[in-house]
Amino acid sequence: MELKNKKVLVTGSDGFIGSHLVERLVQEGCKVKAFVYYNSFNSWGWLDTVSKDVLSKIEIFSGDVRDPNGVREALKGVDVVFHLAALIGIPYSYHSPDSYVDTNIKGTLNILQAAKDLGCEKILVTSTSEVYGTAQYVPIDEKHPFQGQSPYSATKIGADRMAESFYRSFDLPVTIVRPFNTYGPRQSARAVIPTIITQLLSGVKELKLGNLLPTRDFNYVKDTVDGFIEIAKSDKVKGEEINIATEQEISIGNIAEELIHQINPNAKIANDGSRIRPEKSEVERLLGSNKKIKELTNWKPKYDLRSGLSETISWFKNLENLKGYKVHIYNV
Repeated sequence: MELKNKKVLVTGSDGFIGSHLVERLVQEGCKVKAFVYYNSFNSWGWLDTVSKDVLSKIEIFSGDVRDPNGVREALKGVDVVFHLAALIGIPYSYHSPDSYVDTNIKGTLNILQAAKDLGCEKILVTSTSEVYGTAQYVPIDEKHPFQGQSPYSATKIGADRMAESFYRSFDLPVTIVRPFNTYGPRQSARAVIPTIITQLLSGVKELKLGNLLPTRDFNYVKDTVDGFIEIAKSDKVKGEEINIATEQEISIGNIAEELIHQINPNAKIANDGSRIRPEKSEVERLLGSNKKIKELTNWKPKYDLRSGLSETISWFKNLENLKGYKVHIYNV
């Protein structure tokens, strides 16, 4: 598929990955409609920080993916849908699972139904590596079993299976895009890398963290966005589920040590029990296979972990970017 001049909708465009994707789609020459979460402050999230040139080329649609009427209105005239809107914090899902069902499952259902009725050419539904749970084998390919180790991951499994059902039942041109852990500029402090960076930049002597042993496969956000773009361009992905992964893993403890080395070598790691997840809920190991995405698309990662972390640290060092981060509290 040629993306240039296509009318594309990005749900969750006010968020971390979504805002980067909007910028990239503008560069690709798309006609971008940015679906942002309605609020009375008229905030467009991270889109408020992008360049005026980018903003002048996008259409803002304020709404809520839980509202089927608003979703249908947003999808009118749209060729390609990038559905990223979701509730994503795992600790918050422990005590508010209903909201995750409403947003992640029912919200995805609203997108799928509207896309089917309105004849969209391609729908990319965003999944997460959390649907796999702790690795039963590595690298984790798309045939790996699913395991709902948190209410968040359970709702993403549900959303994925709803997307699969619309492909199998109605031949809807859906692709499930499954990024492993993404990091980079604009990521909220509920994720471990910005939590570490913001604490270190604040000058703390003791870096507060939870479990240091789990391993993750980290994608720099520009590589993740490239994955979305290449999947959208490919004509081989209808009905497929596709990982975006580096096939490299690192423990939380080791990534903390790397960031300490780069930012504040005098800092020490201190255990904070409030940040430790229930034993059976913690995903101990994630290491993804990228064989399928390389077979079906032209994607390949451009950043190694060190270069991605360097760019991320540089962004956080800008005091303007740090304004919304509350370093001394645990952000769930």
